[in-house]
Amino acid sequence: MACMAYVDLNPIRAVMAKTPETSDHTSIKQRIIKASQVAQANHSKQQPSSLLPFAGYPRTNMPKGLPFRLTDYLELMDWTGRILRDDKRGAIADNLLPILERLNMNTKHWLYLANHFESPFKGLVGSAYNLKQACQKPGYQRTPGIRSCETYFP
Repeated sequence: MACMAYVDLNPIRAVMAKTPETSDHTSIKQRIIKASQVAQANHSKQQPSSLLPFAGYPRTNMPKGLPFRLTDYLELMDWTGRILRDDKRGAIADNLLPILERLNMNTKHWLYLANHFESPFKGLVGSAYNLKQACQKPGYQRTPGIRSCETYFP
């Protein structure tokens, strides 16, 4: 992933493009163009046939592909591309709405989770609504871990 990100962000760092979707000759641009043709996020038809697909992150019977969802990679590129570096000339403009803000996720929470994910979670993880739905199916009386999910995934 780090190598892909490096290559996909090169045109931005070299000030040859302002955003990933305008960076010629990159896989990220191909992925964005194809993804914009299908409304359903992470649908298999969003994947360019000429590139190794994002297969998501199933636990068993992993299909051939990258172990990420397409939307996760696009968000990672946007977030990484915004970081200013002294040794590079360009970055994604600050005036564009940040992905973490669009997701209503506090950056301090993101950094904490990225470094300590297993600390607040001992079971299911997701929005409080999804957690409640998942716990209703097997008939749970309580929703374990709901406070952490409410804190980190508002």
